[in-house]
Amino acid sequence: MPLSAENTAVVLDSTADLSDPQVRHPNWRLVPLYVRFGEETFREYVDLSPEEFYRRLRESPEPPKSSQPSPADFQQVFESLSDYEQILCVVLSARISGTYESAQLAADTMGDGRVRVIDSRVTSGGTVILADAIQRRLERGTDDMEIETLVERFRRDRGLLFTVDTLEYLIRGGRIGKAAGLAGQLLSVKPILAFDDGEVAPLKKVRGRGKAIAELETIFEAESHDSPGLHIGVGHADAPADCDELRRRIQEARPQASLDGVFELGPVIGTHGGPGTLGLFWFQDDV
Repeated sequence: MPLSAENTAVVLDSTADLSDPQVRHPNWRLVPLYVRFGEETFREYVDLSPEEFYRRLRESPEPPKSSQPSPADFQQVFESLSDYEQILCVVLSARISGTYESAQLAADTMGDGRVRVIDSRVTSGGTVILADAIQRRLERGTDDMEIETLVERFRRDRGLLFTVDTLEYLIRGGRIGKAAGLAGQLLSVKPILAFDDGEVAPLKKVRGRGKAIAELETIFEAESHDSPGLHIGVGHADAPADCDELRRRIQEARPQASLDGVFELGPVIGTHGGPGTLGLFWFQDDV
């Protein structure tokens, strides 16, 4: 069937790091993941803002834990979208979370074929860049085949890099993936990490924060070209100054590109990446 912004809703999970997706586009909605400090459980971006999370993280005697939404959480949001004929649910990588499985179970329970769940194979601003590309097509009219082609190209061609201040949080949260071999490196070594087929993978090691930011820029320049169709996002976990520096470098390197978002990485990604995480996301899309 023809898909449009009028008849199709887009549902994101909260690791997209948009506190209220409906502000970005009226047909977007949010399903939050959960973060737990001891006996207290919070819905990301609903009960717990990034600012409050990082304050608690600094003060908490025990590390936080995250958990995926339940199928019922997704079903509640799907059912609230009865005015839309179709729902495209775009979620973080199934390799690092059970969120995709929960969303798919909810879609199956609905039993009406209205919901399609899309594994972005990335997270944070990367998910938003994919959802934005979907939205651009909805606004001028599209169909299932074009969306399928877009998702496959996004998975193949998108860029996603990040660096962490310490590997401690990735190790502790069990999200270190193919970067496990970096565990135990000196504290001064800052890894440059990517998503390889949906899981964390190492690219390079550099010494010092400044060199890590410069390396993000170098790799980005090598893997992109300047044009208005280049869509970029940057993100940070309680590191606004470093994020501003990265954003400045990226905009100077690619002045024609569209900066689609500066994201403050929320409680769930902060739980696993830790304070100081910097992310860079991009996708060439001329629509």
